[in-house]
Amino acid sequence: MSFDYSAVLSSRAAAAASPWKGYPPFHFVGGNIDEPSVPSDALAEAVAKVLRAEGHDLAKYGMESGPQGYLPLRQFICDNLKRRAAMTVSPDEVLVTTGSLQAMDLVNEALLEPGDVVVLEGANYGGALTRLRRLGVDFIGVDLDEGGMRMDSLRAAMEGLKEQGRKPKMIYTIPTVQNPTGTVMSRERRLEMLQIARDYDVPIFEDDCYADLIWEGDRPPAIHSLDTDGRVIYCATFSKTIAPALRVGYVVAPWAVLKHILPLKTDAGSGALEQMVLAEYLPSNFDHHVNGLLPILKAKAEAMTQALDEHFGAAADYDKPVGGIYIWITLPDVVDTRKLAAAAAAEGIAINPGPEWSVDGEANKHRMRLCFGHPGIDNIKEGVAKLADVCHREFGVPLRGGNIERG
Repeated sequence: MSFDYSAVLSSRAAAAASPWKGYPPFHFVGGNIDEPSVPSDALAEAVAKVLRAEGHDLAKYGMESGPQGYLPLRQFICDNLKRRAAMTVSPDEVLVTTGSLQAMDLVNEALLEPGDVVVLEGANYGGALTRLRRLGVDFIGVDLDEGGMRMDSLRAAMEGLKEQGRKPKMIYTIPTVQNPTGTVMSRERRLEMLQIARDYDVPIFEDDCYADLIWEGDRPPAIHSLDTDGRVIYCATFSKTIAPALRVGYVVAPWAVLKHILPLKTDAGSGALEQMVLAEYLPSNFDHHVNGLLPILKAKAEAMTQALDEHFGAAADYDKPVGGIYIWITLPDVVDTRKLAAAAAAEGIAINPGPEWSVDGEANKHRMRLCFGHPGIDNIKEGVAKLADVCHREFGVPLRGGNIERG
């Protein structure tokens, strides 16, 4: 007879995880990327080189760089942000984290209390919404269009809260390849968001995890780069460009706030070896690697949109991706993607139901997010065809013979 832990579990441990059973055959969820694109040989060479040069420094927490992370990596982050996002920051303003999720947790812990309110895009990253709920934080969803968060809706939300006597603690936004909609906010709209933040005297938390994955043209300047009064906190990651399992992200903030975030990072530092390897590999290889990754992802997106058009036809409404690794799809109102996800899972197909990725779950029950970053093109085509069959069986849509052409 084994000990019964149910009587001693804390309220935080109430939710139980299921045993890992491996990835399903058609895995259209999660932030995974293309396996062949991971530069494993080059990373292996970087491991050997940096360990021979500095491996003995692993004997000390923080090596010789202190609690903010490996200094050569922080310096690369600053240089890369200058070139790609027009940001001018110093290594002292950078904290390396165990993925961008830890960055988000640290910022939330530093700024938010139960009962606070955050304003964000109405369709949003499920992990961000889950974290806010767990903290007991209220959040107000702002409408999006093809250019991302609408500034008229943002100002209306801010004014409505002001009339209620409430001041939001922050505006949280994913302006570049927004998750899940894939929209990209214009420079003009970014400037307008900054003005609204000034008018209502609130900070902005900019999540820029997918910004390097725009397929054509230059990425817009980060909101942080347009900020003139230090009100933008910025986070990003190498998970979507190099390898998710490396778990290396970072937060950029003025020292006035970073000095309060840093003591909350109580893990004795993120993994040093991962930081060392990236600092060795990235300066000479990052641009070349990303430039090679973009056409791979674009081809996968095209395979998925073609499969949607072929098998769902007019029943699937979406905007063609301009970057990133996912598509936000609207199905007819009769479809409940929570039920679709359950039925599809029984067929080995994993999808993200819309309610899990939106503030108003019921209003988005007929939407779903499909990720194309990890599966191969043939797997995408077969999986979308099977998903259409499940959807037809469960809800009567798509209607057969409803294929369409998109321009």
